[in-house]
Amino acid sequence: MTVDLTTEAIARLSPQELISTLKQVDPADPALKDVDIDVIARGIDPKKLGEDEFADLLGALGDLADGGADLDLATMDPQNFARIISRASKDQIDAVTNRPGLRERVLDEVFRRMEVHFRGDRAGATRAVVHFRLSGGFGDGGHDVYEAIIEDAACTINNGATRESRATITLGPVEFLKLATGNASAPVLFMTGKLKVKGDLGFAAGFMSLFDIPKA
Repeated sequence: MTVDLTTEAIARLSPQELISTLKQVDPADPALKDVDIDVIARGIDPKKLGEDEFADLLGALGDLADGGADLDLATMDPQNFARIISRASKDQIDAVTNRPGLRERVLDEVFRRMEVHFRGDRAGATRAVVHFRLSGGFGDGGHDVYEAIIEDAACTINNGATRESRATITLGPVEFLKLATGNASAPVLFMTGKLKVKGDLGFAAGFMSLFDIPKA
C-alpha cells in the first residue's frame, strides 16, 4: 500500500486516520523515507485520542521501526517526547505500560535518554548506584528493575540490577514517566506515597537534579 505521507498530508489527517494509516503502511514503503517522526509527534495530541488509541499510535510507530522504517522513538526530539507524555492521561499511560513489548520499548527509551541528559558537571566526583523498581512489570515480584550507575562523571543505565544500590526508588510507571519528563515532582510523589525510597533518602531526593529534564 503506497500512501501520501508528506508533511502536508499528515497535517490533514485526524488522529484516528493517522493511526489507521501507520498500521496499514508497509515499513519498506518509499514514502516513509521522507517522514520525520517529529512531524508526526507535533501532530499528536493525546487529549484527542482514546485510552487505547494512544497505545495504538505508539505501538504502530514501534512496529514500523522494527520493520526498518526510520521512525524510532529514539530519534524524537526531547521536547516533543516530553510534551506527548505531559498531555497523556494516567489511563493512556497505563494502557501503554500494560502492553508487553510496548511497555519495554517506552521505558527503555526513557532510561536511555537519562544517559544522554546526564550532567556530569553537576555530579562532580559522585559515585553511586540507584535502582528503579517500576510496579506492574514482568520481573521479580511484579517489578521491572533498571539500574543507574553514576561514576566518572557519566551515567550508565542497565536493565536489571548488577550492583548494590545506594538508594532504591519504587514507583509506578505513570509516575516515573511524568517524573522523567519534568511533569511531576519527586518530593510531591514521595509525600503522597506514590514514590518510596529505600536507602539514602537525601541522595534519592536530589537524584533527578543530575539530569537536564526536557521541558514540554
